[in-house]
Amino acid sequence: MTIAVRGLCPLLQVFDMPRSLHFYRDILGFSEVEKSGGDDRVGWAWLRHGNAELMLNTAYEDDQRPSEPDPARNAAHGDTILFLGCQDLDGAYSHLLARGVKAEPPTVRPYGMTQVSAIDPDGYGLCLQWPTEPAGAAG
Repeated sequence: MTIAVRGLCPLLQVFDMPRSLHFYRDILGFSEVEKSGGDDRVGWAWLRHGNAELMLNTAYEDDQRPSEPDPARNAAHGDTILFLGCQDLDGAYSHLLARGVKAEPPTVRPYGMTQVSAIDPDGYGLCLQWPTEPAGAAG
């Protein structure tokens, strides 16, 4: 018997939920599936964009949250990268730049993917990618 997995929904620990919701919902276009309260000052949120799902959870309880993010904690997030399928990488790159997100321009990788890379507000990596068309395949 094998386990019939039907999806994947990573949980990211975030420092500032309103800031993270703004990034994922308002900039990247995720919609809210559910969250633990009525406004953006919640402890948990479940988001969806097409078939991609993501949960955000605050890293600290309100009464234990430091005034600033811990730089070492954010740096440790650098080894986590969310890969998202996105066919219009030129459009995505322009969209990110227009909204103040620092992103790397579309780059063709040797393993056959074109990718746009960025970093979320908590230091997690994002990679929008799509298979690179072989020369002469378009049209």
